[in-house]
Formats: sequence, structure tokens, C-alpha cells
Amino acid sequence: MSNDKNRVIIFDTTLRDGEQSPGATMTLEEKLQVAGLLDEMGVDVIEAGFPIASPGDFESVSEVAKLVKNASVAGLSRASEKDINAAAEAVRHCARPRIHTFISTSPVHMKYKLRKEPDEVLELIVSSVTHARGKVEDVEWSAEDATRTEHDFLCRCVEAAIKAGATTINIPDTVGYTVPEEFTALITMLRERVPGADEVIFSTHCHNDLGLAVANSLAGVKAGARQIECTINGLGERAGNAALEEVVMAMNVRRDVFPFTTGIDATMLTRASKLVSAATSFPVQYNKAIVGRNAFAHESGIHQDGMLKHTQTYEIMTPEAVGAGKTSLVMGKHSGRHAFARKLEELGYKLADNAFQDAFQRFKELADRKKHVYDEDIEALVDENIATATDARKVVALTVIAGTMGPQMATLTVDAGDGHQTVQATGNGPVDATFNAIKKAFPHDAKLALYQVHSVTHGTDAQAEVSVRLEDEKAGLSSTSKAADPDTLVASAKAYLAALNRLEAKRQRVRPEGGENISEEARRSGP
Repeated sequence: MSNDKNRVIIFDTTLRDGEQSPGATMTLEEKLQVAGLLDEMGVDVIEAGFPIASPGDFESVSEVAKLVKNASVAGLSRASEKDINAAAEAVRHCARPRIHTFISTSPVHMKYKLRKEPDEVLELIVSSVTHARGKVEDVEWSAEDATRTEHDFLCRCVEAAIKAGATTINIPDTVGYTVPEEFTALITMLRERVPGADEVIFSTHCHNDLGLAVANSLAGVKAGARQIECTINGLGERAGNAALEEVVMAMNVRRDVFPFTTGIDATMLTRASKLVSAATSFPVQYNKAIVGRNAFAHESGIHQDGMLKHTQTYEIMTPEAVGAGKTSLVMGKHSGRHAFARKLEELGYKLADNAFQDAFQRFKELADRKKHVYDEDIEALVDENIATATDARKVVALTVIAGTMGPQMATLTVDAGDGHQTVQATGNGPVDATFNAIKKAFPHDAKLALYQVHSVTHGTDAQAEVSVRLEDEKAGLSSTSKAADPDTLVASAKAYLAALNRLEAKRQRVRPEGGENISEEARRSGP
């Protein structure tokens, strides 16, 4: 890592804070894919999870630590020896392991969450950081809810953490409460008042509850912070975190205002966005900055005229700079494997041989059913394929009888991993009948919390993209998934079953067999 005073460390917490988004749980294989790409694109620190949360979390942090070649790997821990020991064990395989320990410092958190007095919190800061420093050389300490913490007490806490051996001090805007001017003043105040502040790196971790996460992060950097904690696509608790792609490109494009550098290969941003979206089943909004579908699209005649004359009339960066394709070429049933592979590369995908062959076969099937296949159709097809590749239970065939003369009936064949099973069910409409058939094949008590359909492209032969969210109210868990198909009912069945698969996987993760099980509330705590 560069010693340049204007070098900003990018700390990615997609695998920890990002995965805490309701319904965004990733499998171990998906986490490793994301971690590998983050390492390849130049992320400095990968926060891989919360090792004490469950055996699954511990395993994923450990496997990420073994996988990455360049980045540091951090494990999150509360201010307890048991948490810190688990984090240290999980990250020990990494060449540059980091323990990230935290405790709340705001009056409201200390009173209602911790139920501790300020002096008790100070003692825990010293003991936890000291213990962590005995395990690894790189220790990050976070003051949870720092932006609502009294300044004098925050200074005492930061000073205590530095004296105990912390190398990075994180000042999180945990609830997305602050504004840029306040955050600049806060970082400036700490760097001026706290003894030893010049010997550590100050970090930002801003949430987006007021839509200010990126602005606050950049304000912190201007005030002297040299680490930004962020996530791909801005994924994270509630309204999310600062988006990695936005903070990186803000510094790349506006060097006149932000004369800072990072180690990120910006041409991989679109690819990372697509991978995380597919792995979590969280769609990227069309008008999302940098990586949204419309980020480099121009429909207005005035804009098109300007673009034809000079691209800088309406684009402040090129699509190539972030790895986005320039055009939307039409693909059809006569397209071969080479053309399809080239198109996937343009769209930011890199598939293994088996995944490519499966995607190509599905593309040919789709091309036979549609007159034109657009970029958006291919994206929906591949994203669904990536998201459901490891699912044990899949839709094989579906026949639905519908119309004005009910009841509507669905005949569903599924692959349950040990052979095909066919069931029939009726319902109040074709979608209800389809979902009842899935419930009959795989009995469960999860409730349908969201059912959403939209057209991927235009025309009567357009693919339908269906999003489904299931909730297990008793366990306090939810899972979201999506699927696309020219037949809306087939897409609905695929999305529902994929969400059910993910919900079951999440149940296993938060309620593992044997060993200590951390509560969901405790697991979701953090900066």
C-alpha cells in the first residue's frame, strides 16, 4: 500500500454489512466469488464477516482469508474476548489479517442498548483493543453511533483506543444522521484534539438514511480521514452504505476537488456491481449512479444530438472507464457461441465453462421464443442463472389452466435434488395456484411479503422479471429472489422457489446445529 498522504484506503464491507441487508444472504461460493473479484479490482481491506455470529460466518471469513492474495481481510467483533478470539482465528490465514472491534459510544446506545455507564465503556475499549492487538498487528476500533456521541466523551474513547494499540480509528455515521459540514468538523476536531491522532488512520463508515453517505464519506476524507468503508451498489442495513463505485469515481472525475487516489481498477466496477446484484438478488436501480442501466443512456432528442456532436456534452466520464458497454446490440437465434461470449464480456460477465454453456443454451431457447433478444434480456438470463446455480430445488416444468371458469389449476414438476416430483394444486388465480403447488411440493410456513412483476424490455414477447420476498415471521428472517422468463407464471415459480431455497439456507445459517448461536439482533449490530 502506498505511503502517499493522499492515498485513500478502500475498505469494502459488502460481505459483512452488505450481507446484513434483509434478504441479501449469500452462499459461501457466492462470497468467495465476490471476495475474489474485490481482491482483483484492488480493494485494500475486505471485511469478510462476523465470525462469532455462526459457524457459517466463521467458515466464510476463514475461506476468504485463505483465498485473497493482496487485500487485508478483517473480521468484525464486539468488545469481548470471545468475539475477538473467533475473529483472530478466522483471519489467521491471511497475509495481512485485521480485527475490527467496536462498541457503542452515544448516550442513547449506552443507556438502552449496552446498559452501561461511560466509564464501563471506556474500560471495555481498552481491554478489547489490547486483547485484539495481542492477536494481530492491525486493529481497527469503531465508535458505533459516533456522530451522535458527545464530543468530549468521543475524544476520550478515541484516545483510549489509540493508547491501547488501535491502528485505525473508525468514526461511523451508524444511523445516517450527520451532514457533510458536521462530519468534516467532527473528523477535524478529533484529529486536532486527540493525542496520538497523527499516528493512526481515521476511517469513515457512513450509512445512507438521508441519502448523504457518499457526500459524508468524501467530506471525511477532505478533513483528513484516509479510509472509506463502503459496499458495492451501496448495499447495507436499512438504506445502505456509501457506494464504493460512487466514492471511487467521484475522486477519479473531480480530482480538482478531491486530489486523492485509490488502488481500485475502475474498469471492473460494472462487473462487480452485476456480480453482487446477482448473488444477493438485489436489483440495481436503473438510474443508479455509475453502474445503473441508464447511467450512460440517452433518450432525449436534445441529448442525443449533443452526444453525436461531442460525448462530453452530456457525459462526464466514459462508459469504458467503469467497464460498461457502449451500445445495445441486438442478439438473435442465429448468433453463435463466439458472438454470445463477446456480448457477455461487453456486459461485464465472466462465466466458467459450465455456467457459459448453460447460459448459452438458455439464450438459444429464449431466442427461439423472441424475435429480438436485447442486452437487458441477456442480463436477466445470466443474473438468474448465477443466482440459482447452486440451488438444489429447481422448476422443471409448469402447466397452468386458467380463465374465467375457475378454479385455476397448476401442475408443477420440480427437481428436488433426488429426482423429479410432480404435484397439482388449485388457487384463486394462476399465480396463487402456482405458489400453492410449490407449497405442496415443499411444505413451509413462510409468508409472501412481496410479489412484483415488470417487463425487462418492450413488446408482447418481452421477458417478465419477477421479484419475490418470503418472510419467516417466527424466526425473523426474510429472503428475496428474482427470475426472468417470457412466461410470467414460469418466472413467478422460479423466483418463488429460489426465494424459498435462500430462506432455508438462511435458517440453517442463523440456527446452526451445535455450537453457540448468536441472536439475529446481536448479529446485525455493528458500525
